[in-house]
Amino acid sequence: MKVSHKKIDDINANITVDLAPEDYNPQVDKAIKDQAKKAKLPGFRPGMVPTGHIRRTYGKSILFDEVNKVVNDKIAEYISENKLEVLGQPLPIDEEVNYNWDFKDSFNFTYEIGLAPEFETPFTKETEFTEYDIKADTETLESRIKNLRRSYGKMTNPEVSEEGDVLYATLKQEGEEGIEKTTSVRTDIIEDAKIKKSLSGLKKDDSVKIDVKKAFKAADLARILGITEEEAEAIAPAKFELTVKNINRLEESELNQEFFDKLFPAGEVTTEEVFKEKVTEEVENLFKQNSAQKLRNDLYTFGMEKVDVKFPEEFLKRWLKATNPNITEQELEEGFADFINNLKWTIIENRIVTANNLEVKYDEVINLAKERIYAQIKMYNINEEPADEQLSQYAIQMLQDREQANRLFEEAKALKVFDHLKTVVKLKSKKIDYDKFEKLA
Repeated sequence: MKVSHKKIDDINANITVDLAPEDYNPQVDKAIKDQAKKAKLPGFRPGMVPTGHIRRTYGKSILFDEVNKVVNDKIAEYISENKLEVLGQPLPIDEEVNYNWDFKDSFNFTYEIGLAPEFETPFTKETEFTEYDIKADTETLESRIKNLRRSYGKMTNPEVSEEGDVLYATLKQEGEEGIEKTTSVRTDIIEDAKIKKSLSGLKKDDSVKIDVKKAFKAADLARILGITEEEAEAIAPAKFELTVKNINRLEESELNQEFFDKLFPAGEVTTEEVFKEKVTEEVENLFKQNSAQKLRNDLYTFGMEKVDVKFPEEFLKRWLKATNPNITEQELEEGFADFINNLKWTIIENRIVTANNLEVKYDEVINLAKERIYAQIKMYNINEEPADEQLSQYAIQMLQDREQANRLFEEAKALKVFDHLKTVVKLKSKKIDYDKFEKLA
């Protein structure tokens, strides 16, 4: 058996496999014997079918399968031994050779492969990046406190509407065949200031005419009227009459001990001053994630811009078609640029991992899964503190799903690369208010 490869250029090559009968017949004979033991055929006792009968009946099919297995195994072995950084999978080159498939043929198969381009990773101690220390500005802090107070507030039904109320109302379109729907209307999502103002000061059974196309985005209008977004888009800018049935208002919770104890362990917070300190700490801890994401994005952008290389695009398109037979030419072309960008960054990450012997351990993936589960639980119940054992059980269950396991592994690898790059590049710390940071992001 002989396996060799020939470079066409820096990113394309061919792999050739030459097989003689002695290279594949041992595997074929074994496969035929195994088939004979398992076969259940009329006229033969189970496990007693002669191998000669199997060879005559199924021989060529078995030969074809076993030759393919031998070829694929040897190509994989050759790629590994020669440390070829292959993109996609080898694709067979169709050649007009008619084999007898009589267990005596010498086979010659040629495959095309795409090679990853050579480049140096651009991150050095000379490259400088900014790591932002984000502080909670007054507006952001007040908004967070307001949301917390509303989350633990109570619903009331005032007699007169104000901005921010939810109106339970009937919306009736002008015209004999117009839409009519009794539904809840949130006044805080209305985009037109004049319409929003017209919905304040209303009482039960009061009516007002509004242009719903000016008042709502298509998605909101569709939800309110119980129609599709396409139907909402198609509505003519005709007036709707809104008639109030009831007024709902979420009153904010008072800043008292009962409220503090709902958010924090009993007695930990006893004054408004300490409450604001705790909320500031919570908000700024969340901002650390924003800061880390900004730095990751900056590192990604820098790497993508500095690594200017070509890929075997024609090969990759053929490979994508071969592995996704239902993909259309239009879908392929529209998504190909994103595919190349993802591939490029994956190669950059892999080069960093290999060059620095970085390793993603199972415990790290488990811990990442636990973090994601914990964050999800806290999102719905701020006071719930799940036990570590419970989180571990959830994490193990999550990793039994291969797709989620692969996603978490890739995320853990990305975090490991990010942490490593922070030790390589030059980092400059800068304090910034969140409202100013938002403009950067």
